[in-house]
Formats: sequence, structure tokens, C-alpha cells
Amino acid sequence: MLNELLRNNKVVAMILTVFRVYLGYAWLTAGIGKMTGGFEVSGFLNGAIAKAEGAHPAVQGWWAVFLEQFALPNHEFFAFIVMWGEVLAGLALILGLFTNIAAFGGILMNFAFLFSGTVSTNPQMVLLTIFILVAGANAGRYGLDRWVLPILKNQGTKLHMRRGRLAHQ
Repeated sequence: MLNELLRNNKVVAMILTVFRVYLGYAWLTAGIGKMTGGFEVSGFLNGAIAKAEGAHPAVQGWWAVFLEQFALPNHEFFAFIVMWGEVLAGLALILGLFTNIAAFGGILMNFAFLFSGTVSTNPQMVLLTIFILVAGANAGRYGLDRWVLPILKNQGTKLHMRRGRLAHQ
């Protein structure tokens, strides 16, 4: 029943649009701030690794190993994908374009920040993003998805039909 409401109700779609634009604005401004502020991620990574120590660590050991052995040596790459991931997820959510892909990327970043011991607004963003993900296409009903998704679906159907004809020849 709740799933049906989230996926099909037009009033819920308007509420989801508010969630979507709020999240998009949060991601976009964070990404732009990182781009214009000389974002350097190695200090954040070292701080997260340090939080894996003690009797009650804020960062789990397995995540600290990932950060220390993979993320830290590649910190320039991680800075690049965080900055651009935030900007692109933000723009896509604001525009309602590929909403579910953008929401999924956003929630992955939220969980990475949470795993790294940073709470901030991440829990509320995760909660709002879950509603968007469960709602599926309804979350982008009042955005560009309204026009783009049917075109892509139609193109996919045409491609599938062409492949089927080629396979039977």
C-alpha cells in the first residue's frame, strides 16, 4: 500500500519533488564549495582512519583498511569523484533527470561519509533518498524524467525488437 502510494500518487510526487530539490541543492552547493575552495581529501581520510582506534571506534576496521590502502594512495582521484559526484548528483536531482541514478549515487556518498565517521546531515539525506529510490519514476514525475524516460523506454523497445528480428534471421 505504501509502495503503491509512493510510486503512483501525484500529490506524493510533489512532496518528493521538494525532497529531490532540497537534496539536489545540498549536493550541488557542497560540490561547488569543494571545487571553488581547493578541496583536499587526504586530511579527511587520515582523520577517518584515526577514528578506527580505541575501545569504541567511530570507523570500522575494514573501512579504515580500505581508506588507508586504497583511498589515501589515490586521494586525488577520490577528491575528483567526490566533487564531481556531488555536483552532478545535485544537478540531476534538481532537474529531475535520471533521478534514481542520481539518488543512488548520492546515497552511496552519504554512506561513505557515514562509514568514515562523519554524521552531519548524512542520516537525514539517507532517509529522504530512500523515499526517492522507493518511489522510482514518480520521484521524477515533475522533472525532466517525465519526458526523457519515455523516450529512452521507446528507444530501448525499438532496439530490443531489432535485435529480436536479427536473431531470428
